[in-house]
Amino acid sequence: MMYKNFINTEDWSKSEIEDLIDVANQLKESPFHQNFKNKSFALLFLNPSMRTRTSFELGIQQLGGTAIVLQPGKDAWGIEFEEGIVMNGDAEEHIKEVAAVLSTYVDAIAIRAFPKFQNWDYDKQDNVIKSFVKYSNVPIINMETIVHPCQELALMMTMKKHLGKVENKKFLLTWTYHPKPLNTAVANSALSIASKFGMDVTLLCPNKDYLLDKKYLKIAEENCQQQGSTLTISHDIEESYNNADFVYAKSWGALPYYGNPEEEFKIRRQYAHFMVDEHKMSLTNQAKFSHCLPLRRNIKATDAVMDSDYCVAIEEAENRLHVQKAMMLNLFGEKI
Repeated sequence: MMYKNFINTEDWSKSEIEDLIDVANQLKESPFHQNFKNKSFALLFLNPSMRTRTSFELGIQQLGGTAIVLQPGKDAWGIEFEEGIVMNGDAEEHIKEVAAVLSTYVDAIAIRAFPKFQNWDYDKQDNVIKSFVKYSNVPIINMETIVHPCQELALMMTMKKHLGKVENKKFLLTWTYHPKPLNTAVANSALSIASKFGMDVTLLCPNKDYLLDKKYLKIAEENCQQQGSTLTISHDIEESYNNADFVYAKSWGALPYYGNPEEEFKIRRQYAHFMVDEHKMSLTNQAKFSHCLPLRRNIKATDAVMDSDYCVAIEEAENRLHVQKAMMLNLFGEKI
């Protein structure tokens, strides 16, 4: 099945994602093709990026296309996304014009737009990328908003290589320490993809304040029911690591304190011991460890873990390039 947009993986079946990963593995072996000759892509970064920007630019280039990077508010005009607003603030143009004009120039638009970290009820609506979908006439690609579907694909590609059959393998998604409250996007996505593929998922976090949004917990629960696997929520570190087959670490903010980082930090600072270390990894079933990156060493995970043979974070980052190329080819109905 071909999709006009790539916003999340909720509308993609397990078999369709497996097909994307199969193509990504082929592209890893044979990276250069001309499917996108005479095609142009606009990459809009409302937030910083290193891996995402590099992998998308290179991926488009390796398929014969042209990538144009824009940073609204920096090297492009700031954009207003609210409807019916009097535009007397910082934004110089409205999404209606931005989307319409870019649609006449390029063949697809990719967006990276983090939440504002002020009001979760508002941010979880994902209005920036939804506005591009509404007002554009070309495919829209999510480069991370409140979910990170490209990271999902790279994670599953990596896990399938190292675990083979991933069904009913124990996947530990562990909260880890960071001095600031971060976006829940990667955690939401990791929970979704692991459960979609029938893994026995354990979500480890310090307390109920650090549970992910109920929407993503429900998605994971329903996926596990369909696949005959399990979803376990735990606040017990040793129990969670015990016999895990794959450990995935990510820090995120406590949603009840969303928009109030000073109060949230009073709680967060008590849980620095959630950092991934050799002792915790020794409790696993010789698990691989990964993280989406960037990662603060000796804050989120120790040097020993990051430099170990079981750390596959670099491989996962490389796989971003290959899965994104496979996904973009799919959007245009292209084969290699």
